[in-house]
Amino acid sequence: MEVSTMIWIGAGVLLIGYVIIIYNNLVNLKHAVSQAWSNIDVLLKQRHEELPKLVETCNAYMKHERETLEKVMQARAAVASARESQDIGGLGQAEGMLRLGLGNLFAVAEAYPDLKANESFQHLQNRITALENSIADRREFYNASVNANNVRIEQFPDVAVARLLGFGSAELLEFAAEETADVNLQGMFR
Repeated sequence: MEVSTMIWIGAGVLLIGYVIIIYNNLVNLKHAVSQAWSNIDVLLKQRHEELPKLVETCNAYMKHERETLEKVMQARAAVASARESQDIGGLGQAEGMLRLGLGNLFAVAEAYPDLKANESFQHLQNRITALENSIADRREFYNASVNANNVRIEQFPDVAVARLLGFGSAELLEFAAEETADVNLQGMFR
């Protein structure tokens, strides 16, 4: 066998080995995004189950705050729908509305001393707040995983392998602007 043929065979083997390494790294990143999403999904399901209990507890005390309670339940339904269809953009919007609704609900609850003293309300409020904090932490991890995936599939030479083998970018989970908006407490107590 000629030396030049051996060099070409060696180069081909090295190239195939390098493509396999890139492929395996892309697979790891793709699964890291899926795992990060699964972690968020579990928490969203848990919160989904807790919200009706909170609304029911509040309903007994807050007869005149029907609209606030209904907004929380509507946002809950929107989050569930987006989560089930894995619509990351829609989930971000619905999450923003739910967080705003919960903020309003907890602010309005301040005007009801009997409700604030209710053990069930306190437990649910603490549970939902803890879930919210966990969702925020997992969202940060998810977005970091998405970012690592998206950067990697755009870098050369990984971009060639990613396009050839159908690896795609993932969408960041960004909550709606309403989440960061201030709650108008004066408007609630008029």
